[in-house]
Amino acid sequence: MAAHRTAPTTSREYQASTDSSAERPTTATPETAKAGATGATTGTTRGTEPGIRARATRSPLTIGRGPTVPTASQAAANALLVLLRLSLGWIFLWAFLDKLFGLGHETPSARAWINGGSPTQGFLANSATGPFEGFYRGIAGAAWADWLFMIGLAGIGIALILGIGMRLAAGAGALMLILMYTAVLPPANNPLMDEHLVYAMVLGLLAFSHAGRVCGLGGWWERQAVVRRCPFLV
Repeated sequence: MAAHRTAPTTSREYQASTDSSAERPTTATPETAKAGATGATTGTTRGTEPGIRARATRSPLTIGRGPTVPTASQAAANALLVLLRLSLGWIFLWAFLDKLFGLGHETPSARAWINGGSPTQGFLANSATGPFEGFYRGIAGAAWADWLFMIGLAGIGIALILGIGMRLAAGAGALMLILMYTAVLPPANNPLMDEHLVYAMVLGLLAFSHAGRVCGLGGWWERQAVVRRCPFLV
């Protein structure tokens, strides 16, 4: 019974001593302060490193931009854009060379521009049909039409192959292709669509995807002072 009476007293004394020790301030030694600071620094660093790594690897690849290493699908898309750009550029440039020198593929030597032939006479005078037939037949063989047509073919072809002035080249090329589309209406193989409209849309894709920066001089071109002053030259 005595042991039973002293137990509550001992328990209260133990509780009081615990409370008083908890209220007493502890004095931090230099060793404990240094250890705490080191632990806090380490914890902060470990907490932020994954975030830094995530930001470094999360950046998506913008076609033709930046140093980010492309994935397999992105590399394939870039390669396809390069092939499209070079292929369309060669189509325009080859048409210019063939009509200029009469290389015999579509233009015989006797009708070459350097031999006095007209680059627009054959197509506009003989192939134009549809609602704009009269207009196109009327300008067939005109000197100004020949010069505009040949300058356009050469400029667009060179720009696409080099990857410079892509937006300007795409706009001029799309306009030329749409005019050629309207010269022969309706299309021969489809009620509405033909290759001229498809090529025009591909030119727009190449321009807005900055395809000139991939295996081309587009990045260098955009840094030039004249291009910075005249953004339409991009």
